Formats: sequence, C-alpha cells, structure tokens
Amino acid sequence: MVSSEFADRPNKKLVLFDVDETLSPARRAASPEMMSLLRELRKKCVIGFVGGSDLGKIVEQLSVGGKNALDEFDFGFAENGLIAYRMGEPLATQSFIKHVGEDRYKVLVNYILHYIADMDIPIKRGTFVEFRNGMINVSPIGRNATMQERIEFTAYDNEHGVRAAFVEILREKFADYDLTFSIGGQISFDVFPRGWDKRYALTHVENEGFEEIHFFGDKTYEGGNDYEIYSDPRTIGHSVKNPEDTLRVLREMFSL
Repeated sequence: MVSSEFADRPNKKLVLFDVDETLSPARRAASPEMMSLLRELRKKCVIGFVGGSDLGKIVEQLSVGGKNALDEFDFGFAENGLIAYRMGEPLATQSFIKHVGEDRYKVLVNYILHYIADMDIPIKRGTFVEFRNGMINVSPIGRNATMQERIEFTAYDNEHGVRAAFVEILREKFADYDLTFSIGGQISFDVFPRGWDKRYALTHVENEGFEEIHFFGDKTYEGGNDYEIYSDPRTIGHSVKNPEDTLRVLREMFSL
C-alpha cells in the first residue's frame, strides 16, 4: 500500500526518468512541453528523475519557467541516487571517497590524468575529472567543452571508440577496486563502486508499496548508464531515443 502522500494518485505506479536525452537534450534545459506533460502525468501517478550528474546540473536542466525541479517531481535522484530527495526533503547520502579511501583514490586519479595527457584526440579543454559525492566523472575532452565541441567529440568517439577503450583499460588496471565504469552523455563516463549504478535509486523506493515501477532511459544498452536499472526485474523498462520519443510514449501509455 502506497503512503498517504501519494493516495491522491489514481495509478499506484512510480515512473522514473533518466535526464539527458530522455527528459532534455544533453546538458540543456527541458522544454516547456515536456514539463507540462510531466505535470499532467503527476496527477495520475508518482514521478521521479534519476540522473548521473550532480544535483546542481540536473536542477538547472529541469527547473523551467521559474519552477524548482525538486518541486516538480515526487522523487529526485542525482548521482544515481546517492543524492536523494523525497517530496523535496533530502534522504541519506553516500560518499565515494570514504568508500574507496583517499590513498587508493589518488592512485586512480593520477593514472586517469596521465592517460588523458598521453591521449591523442583533436582537442582538449578543461575539467577532465569531476569529483562528485558518489562518483567521479571522467571526460577525455574536458567538461569545459562548448556545445559544438561536445557534438564533434561525440562523432569522433563514435568512430574511434575513445571512451570505450579508456574504460576497458581502467577495468583491467583497477580490477581490485571493484568499480563500475559506465559510459553516458556525450563526452564522459562515470566511475563508482559496484552496485552504485542507477539501481541504487531503487533502494529508496522499493518499500513504498508501488504496484509497478517504470523507468525511461536512452542509454539502455549493455555498458550504457541506464542499462542496469532498465533491465532490473523490479522495473518495467522503456528505451527511448530522445525527449521527443519520451513525449510520444508517455502520451500513448497514459492517454495524456
């Protein structure tokens, strides 16, 4: 039985969404059309976002028309759920640095930076390793790249497999760290302890009494950062190509 806060929803279902390329273009704001449809969906069922980025980036993308994203969703999960909100209130968090340990973390980051320094790619910008609470994000081109540079790197990476090769080397080199390396977005990949993928968000909702938990994501293939939660037996997974595809599926599924 769902909690009293959600008793007004006619469907006792939870619908969770990836952010980049599911609710919004990568690192850009969601459209007013998307947010309007999600408000209509929220009248029927409980909704939440599950992003790999830090909370600030996600809130920036989903706060449209002067509204705060944390007020627009019943659940908000940043960094795969390591940072979690329920009805606008924070839940318990986890720390990557405490889990891995400072000394081992330093060895990992030093190796990553040396590898990027020796990497021959067309351009490099800045912020190659972004430290987050529950993970680190690694970008060969650097997170300071412009939108056009991101698009160009994505095309280059699709042809040359830069991120996939990088991830494979790190898996072998740091096998004893028991980490997961997950490619997502346009220019980077996430590194986090095994089990701290997007399934971690489910630990916050699996005892809420929902009849069904649906998940929408675009990186649902093996190795993509939506794969684990998309294929988890606790969820009903929906693979979408982009935000327009998400809008189409939602309208069909929920008669919006």
